Amino acid sequence: MKLSDFNFDLPSELIAQKPSGVRGQDNLMLLGRKDGKIQDLRMDDLPDLISPDTLMVFNNSKVRRSRCYGIKIVEDADERAKIEREFMFLNQMSADLKIWHTMVRNAKKIKPGNKYCFNDGSVGTIIPNERDEGSEFRTISFDSPLDDDWFLRNGHIPLPPYIRREDDDTDSERYQTIYAKETGSSACPTAGLHFTDEMFKRLDAKGIERCFLTLHVGLGTFLPVRAENIEDHKMHEEVYTIPFDTAEKINRAKKEGRPVLAVGTTSVRTLESASDENGFVKGGSSSTHIFMYPGYKFKCVDQMFTNFHTPESTLIMLVSAFAGRENILNAYSHAVDKKYHFFSYGDCMLIK
Repeated sequence: MKLSDFNFDLPSELIAQKPSGVRGQDNLMLLGRKDGKIQDLRMDDLPDLISPDTLMVFNNSKVRRSRCYGIKIVEDADERAKIEREFMFLNQMSADLKIWHTMVRNAKKIKPGNKYCFNDGSVGTIIPNERDEGSEFRTISFDSPLDDDWFLRNGHIPLPPYIRREDDDTDSERYQTIYAKETGSSACPTAGLHFTDEMFKRLDAKGIERCFLTLHVGLGTFLPVRAENIEDHKMHEEVYTIPFDTAEKINRAKKEGRPVLAVGTTSVRTLESASDENGFVKGGSSSTHIFMYPGYKFKCVDQMFTNFHTPESTLIMLVSAFAGRENILNAYSHAVDKKYHFFSYGDCMLIK
């Protein structure tokens, strides 16, 4: 399939730049997975759309303040000529938390041996890594471990590039799900942003079961597809954990013929990566570079709750694999006409 098969026209004013005034007060589109039927609803309607025997699966990964700025250390340089670089810290590459893989703007200018001073005075040195050559990635080494406190001192909320503003205090709360627990994501699993404590109480009142897994979102999910033939695109690897009690709940639901509703594409990717041909999942930790596009046969996930995704992205390819490309593009065209808001802080869709 061609990359252009997943393009659509999106007016820039429909790209949400801020969260809704109140968490959970968003538009919700119900899309029929098989027939493409569309209903325009509100997030408040969600409990009425889910049958009591459904198992909902959420990703509880917590966003790290992973966007950090370093000043290049240049001997005898004019103090006014500071060279600042933005580093997106993706994942640690050593058990002692001293070596990290990062994505950097203008990476061609950043060479092994370059040193950068961060906000708290800590210094990182770019070190050679064959995987980084010719890419936007760089590996950086520190003398001391980078723990959560280091990111609190030095980091910013890693808002996606289509949000054209700096992060503020609102983002510290709103670019995080209410159930976020395990720190490690470089981007928020944003489908979960629509859920509130009140919504969980309403789902509980209907007897709808839920469970949690963890996939730390790297930028591989969001990097642009550059191959015109999408089959040539390679996904970056992301780490996930499925607790054994979560695996037990999922496998029991599959045995009983109950629907499994994945909240967010990260939950979908985790479940499909960990499941066998019958949809039964294996508990524990692993990693995935699964790439789902039309033709993929889903094994575990029966229903999906998700946001509206960017044109020509791996995410719109994933939902197209789930509900059909024509159904998705028709739904997105309808969303544009009805002025739904798109992307991380935008509105949501239930596919069933």
